[in-house]
Amino acid sequence: MTTALTTIRSLAVAAAGFLMGLLLAAWALPIAARAEPPVPTQTAAAQPVDNDAKTVSIVVYGNDPCPQGKNDEIVVCAREPESERYRIPKRFRGKKGENAPSNAWGNKVRSVDDASRFAAGLPNTCSAVGSGGQTGCYQSFVNQAAAERRMQQQQKQDQADGNPQY
Repeated sequence: MTTALTTIRSLAVAAAGFLMGLLLAAWALPIAARAEPPVPTQTAAAQPVDNDAKTVSIVVYGNDPCPQGKNDEIVVCAREPESERYRIPKRFRGKKGENAPSNAWGNKVRSVDDASRFAAGLPNTCSAVGSGGQTGCYQSFVNQAAAERRMQQQQKQDQADGNPQY
């Protein structure tokens, strides 16, 4: 009997601590929102920054001249060989798309089944519809984050030398 009371007491203490933390956070949030950002001080070595300067990055091919900037505009040119002018971007080269006729019947059924699961709000679908639709939202978030990481890695691979690839 004493272990049950100890367990209940520890749960009550944990809940009280959690609620106290929420109360402190709610109290501190308006104060933090009103805080002014610190004003940077200029030292003797600091140079004033011209925020009106505009930088333009472009890719020129072959022996094309790099255009001159107008007024205070800075033009940065990346030079590519003439043979790359009308080529497909490197990230799309060599990738073969799947033709619709070669798609297996089982894959078509699976895609229809997945679509109907989301529409019906079945468990693990992260849907606002149905009794179990709220489950699966974390997995959906993880899948989206993984897709974004893959896209960022692909962009880094395409621009490994710092030049945009077109």
